[in-house]
Amino acid sequence: MTTSGWVQIDSSVMLDGIKSLILLVSLLIIRALVVRWIARNAALSMESKRRWVVTTRNSILFAFLLGLVVIWAHELQAFAVSLVALAAALVLATKELILCWSGAALRVGGKVYSVGDRIQIAGHRGVVLDHDMFATKLLEIGPGQSAHLYTGRITVFPNSLLFTNALVKENPGQEFGLYTLVVPLGADEPWHRAEQALLDAAKTECAPFMEEAARQMKLLEQTNLLEAPSPEPRITIQLPEPGKMHLVLRFPAPDRGRSRVEQAILRRYLHHLDKPAG
Repeated sequence: MTTSGWVQIDSSVMLDGIKSLILLVSLLIIRALVVRWIARNAALSMESKRRWVVTTRNSILFAFLLGLVVIWAHELQAFAVSLVALAAALVLATKELILCWSGAALRVGGKVYSVGDRIQIAGHRGVVLDHDMFATKLLEIGPGQSAHLYTGRITVFPNSLLFTNALVKENPGQEFGLYTLVVPLGADEPWHRAEQALLDAAKTECAPFMEEAARQMKLLEQTNLLEAPSPEPRITIQLPEPGKMHLVLRFPAPDRGRSRVEQAILRRYLHHLDKPAG
């Protein structure tokens, strides 16, 4: 920019500064006169005087800010263009950080999960130990997606995953839930006997808390206005590929004890299969 250009800008800024100073002095004089008139007005109560003084102060402040915007409009326009460019660059540079903050806001606003909940997201599975504005810390459960044992490892994932992945909450505020157990069979195995043995094992192990599980399902039905499934153990058959069969057991269990119930069912099932068919 040439010297004449800089001189023109400096003179414009100086003129705007003088206008702003004149505006400020004028408004201060007006405020002082109005406040003096309010203070000397005997018709007003003390409470009314305080109210009018506050109103006058705020009105003068608003008028000053409005005047500054009018005076500096052309300067503000150039500044706004630069500010928009700077904001766009900042957004691109801090996109992941903003997504983490937004994910934290989603978690809090939607009450998605809290400390102690068991969740699955983007291949991570575990109990929530801690969470902040940037990330969530899990105590890993595994191995795999079907086991329920603590591995002792800590998993930390950024809150931005809440916008790109579905989250599964394994214990949605219930003491009892319905869980599945897959038992594979070969084509030459007697699946009728295996199915009955698995069903008998599940009914025996679930009998002590079946009544309470039914009550919980009924409460879930009333709370969410949906038809809750029966907690009775049930088996479905799947044929994943030729020559193989899966018995899929659905069974009720306490939220904090399903691993124990699952292992008890499997042990009873295997023990029953060891017996000779009679």
